[in-house]
Amino acid sequence: MSSQSRGADSQDEQHAKQDIEITERLSHIKNKILVMSGKGGVGKSSVAAYLSVLLAKKGYKVGLLDVDLHGPSIPRMLGLKGKPALSETSGRVIPVQHIPNLHVISMETFMEENKDAATIWRGPIKIGVIRQFISDIEWSELDYLVIDSPPGTGDEPLTVAQTIPDAKALIVTTPQEISLADVRKSINFCRQVNMPILGIVENMSGFVCSHCGEKTNLFKAHGGEAMAAKENLRFLASLPIEPEVVRRADEGLLASLDNEKIAFTEEFEKMVELIIKLNRS
Repeated sequence: MSSQSRGADSQDEQHAKQDIEITERLSHIKNKILVMSGKGGVGKSSVAAYLSVLLAKKGYKVGLLDVDLHGPSIPRMLGLKGKPALSETSGRVIPVQHIPNLHVISMETFMEENKDAATIWRGPIKIGVIRQFISDIEWSELDYLVIDSPPGTGDEPLTVAQTIPDAKALIVTTPQEISLADVRKSINFCRQVNMPILGIVENMSGFVCSHCGEKTNLFKAHGGEAMAAKENLRFLASLPIEPEVVRRADEGLLASLDNEKIAFTEEFEKMVELIIKLNRS
C-alpha cells in the first residue's frame, strides 16, 4: 500500500471517529437553530445573540455557536470576556460563559492578540473548524444551540446542515426587495438540503419615532411577511429599527437590552415565546 493510500485511510478513520463524537455531542442538545440570511447587513448576528440571551434569561440552557469565521461579531456585541479553557477530565474545550445559562464559542474567542486579524481560509479548512466546534467543544446538556452563520449559502451553512441534520433554520431579512431576493435563495437552499425552516424574521421593519410614536417605513413595508405567505412559511416577527439596539451592540451590552421597554424588545419577546412554543410541539 502506498503512503498516499495509507494517508487517505487515516483521514477516513479520523473523520469517522469525529462523526461519532459529533453524534454524541448533539445527543445532549434538544433544539438546534441555525440563524441565517441571504445577504449581510440585515442584523442576523444581533438576532442570534439576543435570541440566545432571552432564552437563557428564561431559564433555558443555551449554547451560542458563531460559525461566521471571517467576520465574527457575536463576542463584541455581547462584550464577551475571557477565553475558552480546557476540561481537565475530557480534554475538550469549554466555551466561555457570558451570563448564567449562556455559553458562547466563536473564532474571535481564540484570538489572543489581534482580534482584527483577517481569517484567510479555503473551504476545506472552514469545514474542519466547524466540525471541531461541534465535536471538540464541551457543550453541556443544552435546551438550545443557536448557530450564527455568515450570510449566503456557502460552506458554513452547508456544513451545519450536513453535520447537524435536525437543525432548523431561522431566516432574517429586511423588507426591501434586494434583501428578499437573496432570502429566496436561502429558502431554496434549506429545501434542497432538507432543513426545516422555523420561520422568517423581518428586521429593520420601520422606524418608530420616540416622541410622537409615528412609524416611518424606511425600507418599504411587509416584504418579509408577504414572502413568508407566498412561500407558505411561518412569519415570526417584524422588528423595528431601534437605535438603542445599535448602541448596546456597539458597546457590548446587548444582554442588557431587555431592560428597555421599547417596541423592538416587546416584539422580540413575542417571537421568543412563539419559538419556545413551536419547539415544544
